[in-house]
Amino acid sequence: MTAFALMASIVGSLLLFSQPSFAQDLGMSALKLTTNPDGSQEYSVTLQILIFMTALSFIPAAVIMMTSFTRIVVVMAILRQAFGLQQTPSNQVIIGLTLFMTLFIMTPVYNKINEDAIQPYLAEQLTSVEAIDKAKVPLRAFMLEQTRIKDLNTLASMAGIESVDKPTDLPMTVIIPSFVISELKTAFQIGFILFIPFLIIDLVVASILMAMGMMMLSPMIVSLPFKLMLFVLVDGWNLVIGTIATSYGMGS
Repeated sequence: MTAFALMASIVGSLLLFSQPSFAQDLGMSALKLTTNPDGSQEYSVTLQILIFMTALSFIPAAVIMMTSFTRIVVVMAILRQAFGLQQTPSNQVIIGLTLFMTLFIMTPVYNKINEDAIQPYLAEQLTSVEAIDKAKVPLRAFMLEQTRIKDLNTLASMAGIESVDKPTDLPMTVIIPSFVISELKTAFQIGFILFIPFLIIDLVVASILMAMGMMMLSPMIVSLPFKLMLFVLVDGWNLVIGTIATSYGMGS
């Protein structure tokens, strides 16, 4: 409740201070929304800093939901489950590897955002609003490239959008959940393929133990070394990481 109240107060402050008349009445010239000669609007530096600091709380959600993070971390979790291990690799290792893989895969998108939005904004060639609009273009293109049409149509129908000329005309509120759903489906498909060899080993070991009358011995204990040996012999980490990166068009 405290966090909600804090967020509500920040949003309310932004709405109030963004009105020029309110800012002028209070003598707060630093907190205002300026209209440029070309009709565009620009927030004052103080408001930009306030908005940026508020947006920091949403950065983790953006990293998870708008990048390749979701697919990678789900695949890694399924792979650990297929091994039959609960804490190896640890959550810290999985999250760390996922973050660096996400950085690797998203580098072309970031370079495009930096070239089209960040650098022109720092050079004062674009306003903050224009920079945000420019930054959304490559990120939206990345998400649409990985999103299934069926998922887009489902979310658009739920949002009451009958038809659009092209997918890029859809709002981000439709594109982002569609992207996440598609990422989860792809991650489950990759996880299914990874699970099959380990499942076969479990079935073979369980059948052998049953035939030998060793029903009290857990098949998981016996099959684990064979799973690890198989994974190492086929260079499993290289295959898994390579498959995930290739699924995003890296190296193609």
